[in-house]
Amino acid sequence: MTDAHARIEDAEAQIARLREQVERLVRDKVVPAGEQLGAHAREAAAAFEQEAETVKAMVRARPIAAVLIAAAVGFVIGRAVR
Repeated sequence: MTDAHARIEDAEAQIARLREQVERLVRDKVVPAGEQLGAHAREAAAAFEQEAETVKAMVRARPIAAVLIAAAVGFVIGRAVR
């Protein structure tokens, strides 16, 4: 076997080891992190939905106050934007 063939085989072996390391890294670190991120996103969406329901209930209970608060917020934002 020539030196070039040995170097090629060595490079192929190194590439195979690197591929295995990357696959192990993805399996052990990236996939669990993605799953955890998905769980946090679902929790945040559920919390947001719960808060939206609370606000809806408050608006139904006091519609005039809700309109006045919305108008005041709109006025303040309008003044701030100028």
